[in-house]
Amino acid sequence: MTRPIPAALLRGTVATLLLSVVIFALVALLVPSSQAAPAGNCTYYSNSSYTKVVGQFGYDCCNNYVAWGVKTRYVRCGGCFICYPPPR
Repeated sequence: MTRPIPAALLRGTVATLLLSVVIFALVALLVPSSQAAPAGNCTYYSNSSYTKVVGQFGYDCCNNYVAWGVKTRYVRCGGCFICYPPPR
């Protein structure tokens, strides 16, 4: 013979399950994304004509860190750097 589940136990179980789902959703939303941030990708040029690249700093589209050259006041930021496979 089966005993009926008391209403208080059933409500407690449902409330615990609901709270678990809410906490999981909040954690999933708060974890930072690992995608490259295009606004932080900056290309630096030698002069105001923006023709000779002298440095790049940020992340490429494969999320590899890019840091070479020098930083000047002639800069354009945004976009995604081209992915190059790492050396073997």
